[in-house]
Amino acid sequence: MYENFFGFSEKPFKLVPNPAYLFLSKSHEEALAHLNYALSQGDGFVEITGEVGTGKTTLCRAFLENLDENTIAAYIFNPNLGPKQLIKTINDELGIKYEADNTKDLIDKLNAFLIQEKTQQKKVILLIDEAQNLSRNILEQLRLLSNLETSREKLLQIILVGQPELSDILDSHELRQLGQRITLRYHLAPLNLQETVEYIRYRINIAARKAGIKFNRSAFRQIYNYSRGIPRVINIACDRALLTAFGLSQHKIGGGIVRASIKELKSRGASKRYNLVDGKRALIIFAVLFIVLVAVIFRQPLIWGAKSLLQPAPSQEVEAPASSVLASELSDNPNPDEPPIRNESEEDISAPEPGETLGLADYLATMDIRSSRKTALRHAMELWYTPVEFKPHLDSLDDDLAFFRLTAKPAGVSIHRIDTDLDLLKRLTLPAILEVYPP
Repeated sequence: MYENFFGFSEKPFKLVPNPAYLFLSKSHEEALAHLNYALSQGDGFVEITGEVGTGKTTLCRAFLENLDENTIAAYIFNPNLGPKQLIKTINDELGIKYEADNTKDLIDKLNAFLIQEKTQQKKVILLIDEAQNLSRNILEQLRLLSNLETSREKLLQIILVGQPELSDILDSHELRQLGQRITLRYHLAPLNLQETVEYIRYRINIAARKAGIKFNRSAFRQIYNYSRGIPRVINIACDRALLTAFGLSQHKIGGGIVRASIKELKSRGASKRYNLVDGKRALIIFAVLFIVLVAVIFRQPLIWGAKSLLQPAPSQEVEAPASSVLASELSDNPNPDEPPIRNESEEDISAPEPGETLGLADYLATMDIRSSRKTALRHAMELWYTPVEFKPHLDSLDDDLAFFRLTAKPAGVSIHRIDTDLDLLKRLTLPAILEVYPP
């Protein structure tokens, strides 16, 4: 609809895993490097995890498209199969002809094929996407397939890609034999602010025949705050912003256009947000994290004031129509071509003077996020009488959930994330912390 207006050859933010649009953030680049290293070393099992929408499938397809002629791949993206159906699907993907209909004969056919390819110095890999949906029986079948080997090396390399729950499944006691065979693991993290900016520009440049659209700094930041750096959510927000700008005949997208677009997405149930007591619109992400039972992670020190923050504030303020917001935004930003956004380090943010009163947004901006998440996790673990040890090498992780998982795991604590709202939070009546972002 808006392609010709902005000079696009196609929509730049489609929700399809097109390898041509793969943006290599630091985390994506490292994940791809892990896959290529595992392939070169002939490792038996590889595990790649990442939250929903972080680009796992796009990464998989880019990896598969760049395999050399000496590597044969079977790609399975619908793992809801029985053990026999799995072997049939693998054989079909590898082009193995068979007439047998029993598991043993099917595996014998596969084994013969693998030996033949190995004699020709070829590698065979099996990549399974959405592997968190695999049943215990299928995972056990994969373990048995990994026994297909010569005296010196594996005949079949298996790569499992899935959501973070996959790690917990593979670490379970029932699957400990399989878990011990995982030789390489990597968690794909969301984009940070600067990577979000570069991601948006990258996709626009791929799709654009000419430069006909620009986002300003306010637009970038609001998209990042809304999406939390998840590429799929970034695509949804950007596509909606472009559609809104098209309706207004605007080639420059500012904060007002993005706010109106996000408001529409929220009204359709894309996400839920709550107003803070000072009337400012903050982005509050509710993440319920199960710590043996359940614990929800808060950004300390707001934990002590969480109840008062979530009280509805009396207000007679009437929200302006979207058109007024957009007009105000455009007029308030005479110079939308501001310098590129870069990551702000803690040293860039000055601490308040003693006794100085800060607004909530300013207060949040002064917080040390890494120290805060340590304190939050420590308090949560103490409520379950479980000590926690913080590893210095994990401090560099930008993905909070990955930090929590990897820190808690040595203590025997498994953490899962569930996006929810306050109603469920109240019903659980368990320790909880809100992750709060300034507007």
